[in-house]
Amino acid sequence: MNNTYQKLLEPYTFADGFSVKNRIVMAPMTNFSSNPDGTVTDEEVNYYVRRSKGAGLVITACAYVTPSGKGFHGEFGSHSDDMIPSLRKLASSIKKQGAKAILQVFHGGRMCPPSLVPNGDVISASAVPPEQKTPTGEQPVPRELTHSEIEEIIRDFGESARRAIEAGFDGIEIHGANGYLIQQFFSPHSNQRDDQWGGSLEKRMAFPLAVIDAVTAAVQTHAKEPFLVGYRLSPEEPETPGITMDETLGLMDELVKKKLDYLHVSLMDFWSVPRRGVDDNRSRMEIIQERVGDQVPVIGVGSIYTAEDALKALNTGVPFIALGRELIIDPDWVQKIEEGRASEIETKLRKDAQEELVVPEPLWQAIMNTPGWFPIEN
Repeated sequence: MNNTYQKLLEPYTFADGFSVKNRIVMAPMTNFSSNPDGTVTDEEVNYYVRRSKGAGLVITACAYVTPSGKGFHGEFGSHSDDMIPSLRKLASSIKKQGAKAILQVFHGGRMCPPSLVPNGDVISASAVPPEQKTPTGEQPVPRELTHSEIEEIIRDFGESARRAIEAGFDGIEIHGANGYLIQQFFSPHSNQRDDQWGGSLEKRMAFPLAVIDAVTAAVQTHAKEPFLVGYRLSPEEPETPGITMDETLGLMDELVKKKLDYLHVSLMDFWSVPRRGVDDNRSRMEIIQERVGDQVPVIGVGSIYTAEDALKALNTGVPFIALGRELIIDPDWVQKIEEGRASEIETKLRKDAQEELVVPEPLWQAIMNTPGWFPIEN
């Protein structure tokens, strides 16, 4: 093996003794390929198996914690005990390949297509429509959640954590990023409440922190061995008003206090710089890593394709690098580095490679019909 990239392959042990074999994470990516009832398909299992031999951690696509939170066609669920056998099949398939399996859980909030949620009842922190369109093209005006409904959704996250444990996952990632419900409570764009769940920055943090408390309580009650709890966040929003970098750093301070196992930053480009909120021209990842320090491990992500890209990112001090699109393009990315074949890593998707790469048809079609999402060979 070329020792140049040895740092990417070093094992890591978390505070509770939980160990992973290297610093590479498969990023969570929606694949649109689950059954209509929320169970995992064989095509999805095969897709994850193909990508679980190299990465130390595999984070699944997001699973909705309640039927009101389903954000995509072909998304799997963690909303009912009926889902546990399906989730167990997914977890065991990933783990058999040598990776640790992390279940990402979420609620889509105002980004849910009305056709996917019961009675078309789209809900959020406040009755403010999104500036982006849902995956099916709408911009619904959501219904503002009541206090009791908020508490129920918090419990739903805790119950999903219990199911993840029963299904044999090694951890859970709370999806507080990409404009979904948890972020909607933190955002001044989508949260215009004036009760305990909104208003000041501290009150906008109340829902994300309560979800973390519910998940960690479930883990303490049900997990018999170390079980990771991570949190994913988007550091800024394009909307005005929207989340700013300084507000995210304030949230970081509170997240660190929760003794999470990791923080996962959601970015399209690892080296992107802040829009507003801080007078700092370094990348968001470097600013976040400096703020967090060694208090909790950070996972960085965003347009990392080559081994050189990953090493450069790791050298900023973040302990982990997540690969999303790149592990679809080349599922053997880690193995090629292990075998000293980093120069053979493919960084563009071949249009004739669907079968070889074991990519489910719905995901393949989404990639091919979304110009600019993936680098594709001509």
